[in-house]
Amino acid sequence: MSFTSTPITRRRLIQGAGALLAYSAAAPVADAPANSLERHDNVGYGEGTLPSGIRSRYVDNNNGVRMHVLEAGFEQRGRPCVVFLHGFPELGYTWRHQLLPLAQAGFHAIAPDLRGYGRSVTTAVTFDDDLLPYSLLNRVSDVLGLVRALGYTKVATVVGHDWGGPTAAWCALVRPDVFQSVVFMSTPFAGPSDLPLDTADHPVKHSAQVAIDEQLAALPRPRKHYQSYLATPGANDDLWHAPQGVHDLLRAWFYFKSADWKGNRPFPLKSWTASELAKMPEYYVMDLNKTVAETMAAKIPSPAEIAACRWMTEADLDVYSTEYVRTGFQGGLNSYRVLKDSRFDAELNSFSNRTIDVPSCYIAGASEWGLYQSPGAFEEMQHGACTRLLGVHLVPGAGHSVAEEQPEPVSRLLVDFLQQAKRA
Repeated sequence: MSFTSTPITRRRLIQGAGALLAYSAAAPVADAPANSLERHDNVGYGEGTLPSGIRSRYVDNNNGVRMHVLEAGFEQRGRPCVVFLHGFPELGYTWRHQLLPLAQAGFHAIAPDLRGYGRSVTTAVTFDDDLLPYSLLNRVSDVLGLVRALGYTKVATVVGHDWGGPTAAWCALVRPDVFQSVVFMSTPFAGPSDLPLDTADHPVKHSAQVAIDEQLAALPRPRKHYQSYLATPGANDDLWHAPQGVHDLLRAWFYFKSADWKGNRPFPLKSWTASELAKMPEYYVMDLNKTVAETMAAKIPSPAEIAACRWMTEADLDVYSTEYVRTGFQGGLNSYRVLKDSRFDAELNSFSNRTIDVPSCYIAGASEWGLYQSPGAFEEMQHGACTRLLGVHLVPGAGHSVAEEQPEPVSRLLVDFLQQAKRA
């Protein structure tokens, strides 16, 4: 495969790997003062935490969103483009540690606040707003429109974490002519759903969809699935107006899903059944009578644990909490609503049995339960959905927020993958 832009030489990639070490040495730690980096005002947020080599701007994506974009490597036009797509509850800021190393490796690294998030929101999203713009295919259009607005007809790789993972996957599935490779983080991609074959003379009996919420509620310890809860009308208010405040809510959320919480010891689940799903922590399978705010209130880390957290400083968390206090959470929650809304299934069925045929890679924390929350998806990604999977990497010392918990290993893996994909 070849990148159709300024060529990336082996020397440039080696220089980029070296830059990771330099960036690591210069990165601030949790107990450093908030002004340890020179303040610069060329970003929409993170003025005291983002290095000066990162800037932000607003770009009309010609698909209905004026997107806030963090970027590095913008000084030279014509560089190959790498796009980073965040998840929930995240922002383009999630990729703050990867932008400069990828720029040092010769790329134009771009991390937008996606539709409904951060500075890409001008008016708070409500539950009654139109859900169609948040469909998977329209999210692909958001990314495609953004890169074209920036002058690119090709993207060297699209990287997606959490909800950004499915969006990245569908970018590569639908437009492989544009998105020349793809990296999934945390969320495995099992491929589009299958449509039955050869049923004209041999009709298939369609089994009723497993009523997993009813099964979970009937357990001796009654439970509910977090995706179902986050799709409800009350979820946004629960998070936005949590009694402990958005800052402490997010602190507990990031901590609970990270390698810092020692209860994260994931293992494969046997099936999509209540008894198996209930083996996961409460951030995936909640107690039936608790909200997310109540669930997270019980998991707030101690002051000593917060002080020891080097991957999410209080200044970093302030960026997240300030943005979510301003916008609310509904823009991100709409992805769960789309997932639960059968109206959006038909358009995805158009791609039934299609595989991702561009070079791909999977990266997750070794303490990440997301590998197994959909039983069989991790295996299907490796043995069917992706025909050119070049690597599966489980990073020690990281849970869900792998790019933030272990930024240097993740950046090295990305630079290595881009070198592999160029040769593939």
